[in-house]
Amino acid sequence: MSTRRAFIKQASLLTPAAMLLPDFLFAEKKIRSVGIQLYTLRELVAKDPRATLQQVASAGYKEVELYGFGGGKFFGIPVAEFASFMSSLGLSVPSGHYMPAKFLFSDEEAGKAELDEHIQAAITMKSSYLTIPWLPPEKRSNLEDYKKIAAKLNIAGEACKKAGIQLAYHNHDFEFANHGGQTGFDLMTSTTDADLVKWELDLYWVVFAGLDPVQIFSNLKGRIPMWHVKDMNKANRAQNTEIGNGSIDWKRIFKAAKTSGLKHFFVEQENNYVPDHLKSVESSIRYIKNNLI
Repeated sequence: MSTRRAFIKQASLLTPAAMLLPDFLFAEKKIRSVGIQLYTLRELVAKDPRATLQQVASAGYKEVELYGFGGGKFFGIPVAEFASFMSSLGLSVPSGHYMPAKFLFSDEEAGKAELDEHIQAAITMKSSYLTIPWLPPEKRSNLEDYKKIAAKLNIAGEACKKAGIQLAYHNHDFEFANHGGQTGFDLMTSTTDADLVKWELDLYWVVFAGLDPVQIFSNLKGRIPMWHVKDMNKANRAQNTEIGNGSIDWKRIFKAAKTSGLKHFFVEQENNYVPDHLKSVESSIRYIKNNLI
């Protein structure tokens, strides 16, 4: 009985303090691994993918989101060989960007084989997510286009689920454009199955579109397991900058991680590297580790 009383007393003392902590600390597993979308270093990858990934690991990144799958290879390296190399560096691949264009936009039979190939590549890389990264302008010009895409995403999500992985979709700013009172983002989130289709929210593009990421987390509670963490240059919002150097309030965003359902986040920078690519990603991970996680 005395033990029970002591527990209740301790709980009563801890609760008010706990209420002041950000929900990021109450996540099932506090996220300590910092990831990077490898597209950030695409110019270096094109020259020497293996050396670039060694530098990524040396900078302290533990997770990598891939891009560039084609012909059964990543950057000219067969998938199984590439998976072994990544493992040797201590790098995991929670997600990859795959573009099954035939499946999404054209021939159904060829598209199914294409999607299956992408799923198998993700499985070989031991990824949890297969992420659709982009829609060509001519394929998303109106709400009917978005309806067709949403239907295909549901089908792809079911195929991924059967294979034991999760489908996700990565946004830019164009999904937030208004089409007669509704956005593509609203249509896609409302007409795709919440269990089959998750979101990788690119926070830079959300802010660029004039929206609040934290509000989107609240609207889609638990449905945004991945983020792209990309900062906005203060002088020119059309350009990126190193995390912590820009205008995005990362501390506020990271405090809302549990509401988002965050499992992984990936640093991304597409331009404006100061002083160079590697120093930029080193600066970003240093800021994140010192201030955000």
